[in-house]
Amino acid sequence: MIIVSACLAGIECRYDCAHKESNEVVDLVKSGQAIPVCPEQLGGLPTPRIPAEIQNNGRVINKNGVDVTDEYHKGANEALKIAQMIKAKKAILKANSPMCGSGEVYDGSFTGKKTRGDGIFASFLKSKDISIKSI
Repeated sequence: MIIVSACLAGIECRYDCAHKESNEVVDLVKSGQAIPVCPEQLGGLPTPRIPAEIQNNGRVINKNGVDVTDEYHKGANEALKIAQMIKAKKAILKANSPMCGSGEVYDGSFTGKKTRGDGIFASFLKSKDISIKSI
């Protein structure tokens, strides 16, 4: 079983109320091979929401300067519970996201620049040896 970012499955759960539908992910969900999750929503954040980025100190701050680190950690923990419940060995996650990005995320400046690193949920999955593919 595979855990996937819900926005990749066509669910309008991104900060901007949009999705980033991937035919590959939709097909996996439709065939029962994947379960979609939105860790931000599981953490209690609304949709739409103010965009957030991970800062150099590891805190997640939205563009208005509000610290949403606790919500990100709560949502990542809840999504991890789902991944473990379905015995996921693989994840397909939204690239560059402060929650789901793997290997590269936005740098915290809200300028579109990226830096090496993982989003909160991606890092939780990696700590449990769940492999990640970014889209």
